[in-house]
Amino acid sequence: MNDFLAKVRTLRWDDHRYYHQSRINQTLHLISALSFLVAYGLLFSDPALAGLVGWLVGMVSRQSGHIFFEPRGFDTIHNTTYEHKESIKAGYNMQRKGILISVWLGIPLLLAARPDLFGLMDAQDAFAHKLGLLWLGLACAGVTLRTLQLFVLRSPAWGLAWAFKIVTDPFHNIDIYWRSPIALLRGQLLDPLDEHQPAEA
Repeated sequence: MNDFLAKVRTLRWDDHRYYHQSRINQTLHLISALSFLVAYGLLFSDPALAGLVGWLVGMVSRQSGHIFFEPRGFDTIHNTTYEHKESIKAGYNMQRKGILISVWLGIPLLLAARPDLFGLMDAQDAFAHKLGLLWLGLACAGVTLRTLQLFVLRSPAWGLAWAFKIVTDPFHNIDIYWRSPIALLRGQLLDPLDEHQPAEA
């Protein structure tokens, strides 16, 4: 168990220092995290709405932070290139995210063209309801697929650690980014990242 938790801490630390230097990105991750907690709660009463909230609020705010605000040049703090960070990222790097986002955007188009989704859904059901369920399925498939890939590329332990990290990221993001809006209001656009990796990590 200690080894598993150490892997989770390593993944979280690398993710934070390499991909969350922008205070705007951190603030958007805070908004995303709060919306994902709402989506988690909705899973028990309205899974379709959970899918809509998770993607339209959680994922849009989260990925907008990465796409539009996170620096992509040479990382002088860590003395490494953006390309190197992308090559070692355990989860979805920008290339993999591009594929995932393309599928996400393609689902409503497919559903508009085939309301019954080739006989898999009731054509009379509300479009938003069906879309939410499909997006929820995409999220589950995305996490499962990358977990299985990491089983092969690294090890089952690393795959499970990454999956655990993803599922618990909303709680962790709130814990480490709740001060980011305050820093942003004070004019700090980039986190100086002068803190050291926690001793337990």
